Order: sequence, then C-alpha cells, then structure tokens
Amino acid sequence: MIAAAATHLSVFDKAMGLFRHPPKNQLLRANAEHFTSFDQDRPLQDYEFCVLDTELTGLAPRTDEIVSIGVVRIKNLSITANSYYSLVAPRGELPKLSTMIHRITPQMLKGAPRLRTIFPEVMSFCGNALIVGHNIGLDMSFLNRAAMDILGGKLHTPCLDTMRLAQIYQQELWESYYDQFDGQVSYQLYDLSDRYGLPSFNQHNALYDAMQTAYLFLFLVKKLRSGGVKTLRDLYMAGRSWRWYF
Repeated sequence: MIAAAATHLSVFDKAMGLFRHPPKNQLLRANAEHFTSFDQDRPLQDYEFCVLDTELTGLAPRTDEIVSIGVVRIKNLSITANSYYSLVAPRGELPKLSTMIHRITPQMLKGAPRLRTIFPEVMSFCGNALIVGHNIGLDMSFLNRAAMDILGGKLHTPCLDTMRLAQIYQQELWESYYDQFDGQVSYQLYDLSDRYGLPSFNQHNALYDAMQTAYLFLFLVKKLRSGGVKTLRDLYMAGRSWRWYF
C-alpha cells in the first residue's frame, strides 16, 4: 500500500494515470485533482502542512486498527492553534499490549466514534495540506486501508517523513564535520527531539506526538533551509531517495 517514487516526475505521471480514471467518491476525486497539478517549486513557507499521528492496536494494517488520530496544522512554517483529535473505537477487542503503550483503555473507547464516521472529517481537516509524520509510511498504510474500505480508493496526498529528514540533516552534519560522526544516533521521535533540545510532550498520545513531530519538522526544515533547501523540490533533491507515500 506504500509506493516509493524513483523520481519526482514518476509520482505525477502516476497521479495523471489515476486522474484519467477519477475516483467515484467526491472527497477522493477532489484530492486526486488537486495533487495531479501539484506545484513543487514554491518556497516552503507557501505550503500548508498537516502533521499527523495515529495510535494503533498493532503494526499490521490488514489486521490491526487505529484507536486515535491527532493532527496539527502548520501554516507559514509556524504551528497554528488549529488541531484535530479523536479517539476511535476499533471493531475488535483492544489488545492489552497496545494499552500498555498508548494507555488507551476499553473504557475510554466506550462511545468513541468508528473510523468510518470520522475519516471524512480527517480528510476535510487536512484538505490540500501536505501530510507530515514520523515514520509516516506506517500511519499512511492504515489510512489508505481505511480510505479503500470507506471511500473506495487511496489518498493521493504527498507525505513528508521527519525520520527521513533527520537522516538527511545528520548526513549533512557528518559531511561538514566528519569528526562529529555518530553511528549510534537514534531516530526515534523523542530521542531526536531531546538531541535537538526541542520542547517535550507526553509520549504515545496521538495529538501530543503530532505536536512533537511538528516541532521536529520545523527545526529540520529551518536547518535544511540554511543549507540551501528553499522549495519543496529542493527538499526532494536533498533526499535523493526521497519517498512519497500514497
């Protein structure tokens, strides 16, 4: 359910093919139409980003489920007060192991909406913003499964992975200051935030993790911009093996 583009052009060629057979669902059709003609050459501050995180019952998209979603909006490269959060009632039982991680209990999920109910809300909230996340491929695998089940198609929104951005930034540091090479760098969200001296939030809460990721994203973008990354295309080229998730 995750496709990695070899070049930035192949992403849009694929989108053009999808657009020749537009999705039947109105939300998916609008999503596909917007990103078919998506412009990568504007300054980074011109884009809006929705930083997204999910808490899950497990790591298998085919069998596990989303139990909470948090989204934080970034505009003009600043975190806004506009956010979204919801608990999500799974169809099956909540595994005890997952509760130990995210501290969401069956009692907390009583009366929570099903994913089918809130998924259009999440899509509408994100709108035409690019999606950002830490190891975002995992979140998108669950969201694309939901999109297929609920709306009959996949999302076409390009997604940026702060884990990958951190790897790019660390590589630049090592290339510039070879004596500072550290092969033991942890790319876990909260380890990176601590390493870079960023504000700290409670872990394993979808909204707090989205906020933590938003701070990390802005830190990394600021550092990469000082190195000449000014547009979204520059960001792509900096990664070389950059991944766009669909």
